[in-house]
Amino acid sequence: MAYNSIQATQAALERGEVKTTDLVGEYLAAINEHAHLNIYVEVFAEEAMRIAKRQDEARAQGARLGKMAGVILSIKDVICYEGHAVSAGSKILEGFVSPYTATALQRLLDEDVIVIGRTNCDEFAMGSGNENSFYGPTRNAADVTRVPGGSSGGAAVSVQAGTCLLAMGSSTGGSVRQPASFCGLFGFKPTYGRISRHGLIAYGSSFDQIGYLANNPQDIALALQLSAGADMYDATAPNKILPAYSTQPAETEPKSIAYFADLMESEALAPEIRAAMQKTFAKFEAAGHKMVPVKFSYFDYVVPAYYVLTTAEASSNLSRFDGMRYGHRAQDANNLNETYTKSRTEGFGTEVQRRILLGTFVLSSGYYDAYYGKAQKVRRLIRDQLQGILDAHDFILMPVSPSAPWPIGEQTDDPVANYLADIYTVLANLAGLPAAAIPVETDSPLPVGYQLMADQWEEGKLLQFMRGMSIDA
Repeated sequence: MAYNSIQATQAALERGEVKTTDLVGEYLAAINEHAHLNIYVEVFAEEAMRIAKRQDEARAQGARLGKMAGVILSIKDVICYEGHAVSAGSKILEGFVSPYTATALQRLLDEDVIVIGRTNCDEFAMGSGNENSFYGPTRNAADVTRVPGGSSGGAAVSVQAGTCLLAMGSSTGGSVRQPASFCGLFGFKPTYGRISRHGLIAYGSSFDQIGYLANNPQDIALALQLSAGADMYDATAPNKILPAYSTQPAETEPKSIAYFADLMESEALAPEIRAAMQKTFAKFEAAGHKMVPVKFSYFDYVVPAYYVLTTAEASSNLSRFDGMRYGHRAQDANNLNETYTKSRTEGFGTEVQRRILLGTFVLSSGYYDAYYGKAQKVRRLIRDQLQGILDAHDFILMPVSPSAPWPIGEQTDDPVANYLADIYTVLANLAGLPAAAIPVETDSPLPVGYQLMADQWEEGKLLQFMRGMSIDA
């Protein structure tokens, strides 16, 4: 695809160099060419072409189109789109068609975005490699033997392989930033509540947040600006002033950037990740930014607290999928209890079952205070310490993942290794902070990114800095 940004695409459309139908046709051809990557669970080919044709006709007549006209978007298979199937990568939602559209998506549709399809993901967004999907694993376009990251792996590869311009994903513990890093993209998770969760199939409600993956931060800025803001359907989306992210200039002024010194040289980091972090550190210093080592006391508790809390919330959220009203229903059940048991056993995959069971256990009588209650206290300590750091500094620099993309199947039988892959990304979700993955130019054959966290509601500041320091700047 010749145009890898919204600005370039829309400029070409305005000049008449290309038609929207041409763009959709090229993206559909790319989808067919990369079918072996297993990116999409459904492609809206006819619908996308029909909308593109309508936009071309309107443009030819001089009609005014929306700010996302000509932009081709993929949506993760946890985003509801009225009249379209949505399954969260699970058999349990087999045959379900959404009766409404997610608020974030509707706001982009109102600006004439074109949705080309729904992308593969870990079942109910539970995974770090896009290997837990009912539809099978998505493959990394940089190396088809390796994972693209998860749970928004299909979303990441949809942009990486040139099958769309922008991807809408979701993040519960790093599911936008990690696949962005593994696929050489920019990935962005805003402050918890900045984007409405209405229409996002829930995993962990106090963690879940819609985010974006793109080739550049400017595209993310526009998508965020148009889709964020208060929503009557989501009480966690406050009525705060929404900056015009897309018109804010790139920021190159020196910043104070905190980092955890023990992470930079940690033996837990793969050599290529450590090298990428050292290169990023040197790049920041050369640009005049003040690099400040800081202490963080709770790394040993981050992953346990995260998995106690998210599995507890998953146990509650996924109880609605019982085979009675919609989705998969066991055919050989003889009574109500058998219907519940067999439908859920057949419908949920192994990892989802594991997390539901774990969440039910930590919420059970006699264990609630010992696990869930203590995890909530740890979450507050983590949030307070991160807040203290960000009160004194502009950003926190961290790796995205301790490793490069691993071979498909390598961690299938080792869930703990899979959980530990989230150790550096879950911090932002625990604290509700905005965070981004930014690609690094390296000699590694596999993509690598670094991560920046900012203070609450400081998405604009982070996006400006991303534009100033990105490899495309």
